[in-house]
Amino acid sequence: MSYFAAILLMKNPELNATYRAEHLAYLEQLEANGNIFAKGPFVDGAGGLVIYKADSFEEAKKLAEADPYVIQGVRTLQLHEWGMVQS
Repeated sequence: MSYFAAILLMKNPELNATYRAEHLAYLEQLEANGNIFAKGPFVDGAGGLVIYKADSFEEAKKLAEADPYVIQGVRTLQLHEWGMVQS
């Protein structure tokens, strides 16, 4: 299992509230399935971050691209494998 950081930068603030409930429900479902390590908004309103747990980049990309915020063009997606180091 690897970790993948999905950086979701705000693209269309007007649509953010419209799709917020769908976005949160989607993440809640993935969290229940064990596919999310961490998630949360940036405090400056620039967007948010989701850390996915997946077996491959392709799997993580599929999960990230199915987020309603991404599908509806509310936020842009940057996805990177994350080499988590715990201290």
